[in-house]
Amino acid sequence: MDAEAAKRQFLEYIEIERGRAVKTIENYDHYLSRFLSQMHIKKVRGISEQNVREFRLWLNRQSGTGNNSMKRRTQNYYMIALRAFLKFLRKRDIEAISPEKIELAKLPERELDLITPGELGRLMDAARGAEERSVRDIAILELLFSTGLRVSELCSLDNDIDLSQDSFSVRGKGEKVRVVFLSPAAKSAVAAYLKARKDMSEALFVSIPRGKGVPARLTPRSVERIIHAYAIKAGITKKVTPHVLRHVFATDLLNNGADIRSVQQLLGHASINTTQIYTHITDAHLREIHKKYHGKNRD
Repeated sequence: MDAEAAKRQFLEYIEIERGRAVKTIENYDHYLSRFLSQMHIKKVRGISEQNVREFRLWLNRQSGTGNNSMKRRTQNYYMIALRAFLKFLRKRDIEAISPEKIELAKLPERELDLITPGELGRLMDAARGAEERSVRDIAILELLFSTGLRVSELCSLDNDIDLSQDSFSVRGKGEKVRVVFLSPAAKSAVAAYLKARKDMSEALFVSIPRGKGVPARLTPRSVERIIHAYAIKAGITKKVTPHVLRHVFATDLLNNGADIRSVQQLLGHASINTTQIYTHITDAHLREIHKKYHGKNRD
């Protein structure tokens, strides 16, 4: 089968039947196009273990940031796309090499950007105030910490959240719907913000223009800038982003006894492997518990 035609069918499949995000489809198109072009593959039966190895070698020799070669994590993205493509071909009974032949490079354990509970408190305090902008921003911070929302999910919320309930549904990656939960502090902060608003926009979080400007739905970049500004105000030298607050949400749950499968559901991770980046944080917590309480009655 023609490789380009098979690629188009695959991209249509992940868009329509798997509900993948537009950005994911664009990335998969880029990764697969680069592979097919670099290895001069015209037919899917032309994909072999040999040209996969050659492509991996070629990727490893490409430049990345600075003077370094392409990161292994980025190289793995190409292999993940190729493996998904091969699984699609097998599903359609199209002859090609087995997807199990594609192995991912081992990666060093990810270092998580985290802030301490004290720094989180300082960040919240930096946002507090009576002005509409401050009321909006503390609502953003409390909601991110309470729910673990991705910043894109936060920005897509409308102002029809039912605050009489302790939870609401959100549509996340791959159009998957999950339930997130509101803490009393988050409910109170969002209620105060909705009461303080003077606009009629359907978006939950909007810009606060000067003069007679029209409010616009906040973008992920806008929220990142807001949080960065409060981190500076709070004297926090670490990197603080909406995703850092998502990390803090997850580690707070795990450190207080939540099981990793529940945290996976709350974060909206498709795979438990993604959630397991947090386990080394909780391992350190358990180590301290063991050290503090174990073997104290022995001579």
